[in-house]
Amino acid sequence: MKNRLLHITLCLAAFFLLYGCGAGKSLKKAKANFYLGEYNEAAKNYRKAYKKVPSKARKKRADIAYDMGLCYDYINYTMRAKAIYSNAIRYGYNDSIIYLKLARACLESGDYKQAKKNFTIYLNYKPNDVLAKNGLESCALAVEWKKNPTRHKVRLFKLFNSRRADYSPSFAGDDNEFLYLTSSRREAKGDNLNNITGMKSVDMFMAKKNEKNQWERPEAIASEINSEDEDGTPSFTPDGQTMYFTRCRKDDKYPAYAEIYSSQRTGANWATPQKCIIIKDSLSSVAHPAVSPDGNYLYFTSDMPGGEGGLDLWRCKILDDSFGAVENLGKEINTAGNEVFPSFRANGNLYFSSDGLPGMGGLDIFLAKKDSLQRWHIHNMKSPINSNADDFGITFEGENNKGFFSSNRKNARGWDHIYSFEVPQINYNLVGWVYEKEGYELPEAIVSMVGTDGTNTKINVKKDGSFTAQLKRKVKYVLMASCRGFLNYKQALKADSVEQDKNYVLQFPLSAIGQPVLIENVFYEFDKAQLTAASTQALDELVKLLKDNPSITIELSSHSDYKGPNAYNLRLSQRRAESVVRYLIRHGIDKKRLTAKGYGETKPKYIRKRVAEKWPFLHEKDILTEEYIKKLTPDQQEICNAINRRTEFTVIRTTYNLFN
Repeated sequence: MKNRLLHITLCLAAFFLLYGCGAGKSLKKAKANFYLGEYNEAAKNYRKAYKKVPSKARKKRADIAYDMGLCYDYINYTMRAKAIYSNAIRYGYNDSIIYLKLARACLESGDYKQAKKNFTIYLNYKPNDVLAKNGLESCALAVEWKKNPTRHKVRLFKLFNSRRADYSPSFAGDDNEFLYLTSSRREAKGDNLNNITGMKSVDMFMAKKNEKNQWERPEAIASEINSEDEDGTPSFTPDGQTMYFTRCRKDDKYPAYAEIYSSQRTGANWATPQKCIIIKDSLSSVAHPAVSPDGNYLYFTSDMPGGEGGLDLWRCKILDDSFGAVENLGKEINTAGNEVFPSFRANGNLYFSSDGLPGMGGLDIFLAKKDSLQRWHIHNMKSPINSNADDFGITFEGENNKGFFSSNRKNARGWDHIYSFEVPQINYNLVGWVYEKEGYELPEAIVSMVGTDGTNTKINVKKDGSFTAQLKRKVKYVLMASCRGFLNYKQALKADSVEQDKNYVLQFPLSAIGQPVLIENVFYEFDKAQLTAASTQALDELVKLLKDNPSITIELSSHSDYKGPNAYNLRLSQRRAESVVRYLIRHGIDKKRLTAKGYGETKPKYIRKRVAEKWPFLHEKDILTEEYIKKLTPDQQEICNAINRRTEFTVIRTTYNLFN
């Protein structure tokens, strides 16, 4: 059905061209087959005629080779079409179109180097041909997209496939437990092979999920849906009660045109199909129906007059017992090539296949989205959804970014099969650690998390002080760790937009209430009280901590080592503490919340857990007095003196301004 529809517009033109130059019985049969669209049978007879023509009759051989190449092209026997087109060129086929045909065949076989060569030759004859220009662009894009595939995972879904053609999967209804597909497998009705494809005429089959939510093998539909003709490409209304599908009726004397039929569900069965009168033109095909997610419109493919080129996408409104006026989807979607097999995702996105837009080979699957001005924006689905072969007929499992589609990739005969696809979930994981600054883990802590997506939750901390959370892509979060006896500590992050798993790690060092808390990386000019530029980050973090805990007041203390006179050290440390307080006031902290105190060497450092972990020669609960330090090695003494030269704060009150 796919091959017949894609090229049915050529049949009538071919009749007048081919019947004027008969040459032998096989050739006449071939032309008759071609006229009826029986491309498989036509190819056989052209092949017989070609063998009977002597090699010196170059023009006749070239003409027959070209027509035979068309037949193989139409039944997707790409490798054979490529070889036959090359023969036609070798015998001097006298029309530049042969280079376009060969270029397309090379593109569809993945031979991008030869495709580029032949597109270039053709463009020398027809420099403004849009299809050739797009084909040339495709040669570069295909290579790039293969090297940089999307995150889609694609695999041949063997359960749904037979030894013949299987395509156009479609979910029925909202529960996604039933999937319909089109197939020429041996269970299809009729015993005769179709002269178009060389296979049995296609029928529709249905697969369903069992009680374990696993798919079962497809079975033929036991109703009048399937006939001796070709029946396939189903689409369903949102309630699953009406099916639209394509039927291609056979005619031994005239070309057959595709038509759309509908059937109503009656219990577990489907009623006798009725032809849909969509257009009055009896010489145009309508096929590949797709019902919009709201159930109001029927989208379809047609070669009717008024389109942009070959086959176009159209739509009409679904009325109670008829259809509204047809409407072409316009140049944003339709091209001089073929746009076919429309389908919808539940979110309203339109998908279709085209060989007229830049792509990877034959038919590529495209996504079409409308903006706020109702203009279409088109996106190629790229590799691995698309390949150098024909890719079409995509269907999504509800809102999920997974489902099935059709492709004839990796099949030398061009037979279609059904592939599954899905985009693995991107995991953004947060691992956090809550602990006392310079001290132990705080398993009693609670972490509150608020997100711009509406997240508002509390996370328990584990025994080792850690906690975990799942984040969502592009969402901004604010997290605050709190624990009795400690100041709150707040952090913000935004989950990345990259399409790959990512882990985030956040530290929450909580400051104890009533105990000195070290402010790391506060530096002063040598032997002076002026703060250096390197202190800015640490002091800005202290500003933030004070703003996050607006009810506390603190003593800001500065300490020195034992070197130098005691009185001098006291004065210098007092001036340094006052420098820090002035910085905090300049950055928005109420001066009433701050007390500056210089201690000189009078309060040597009390070693806490994390300091002891950093310096193995120290032990938890050591006090770095002058006597203690002088027992150490010179290097260790310098480390201890540096530890004693510090700036700290201690929480004095926790009720500031609470009752005002």
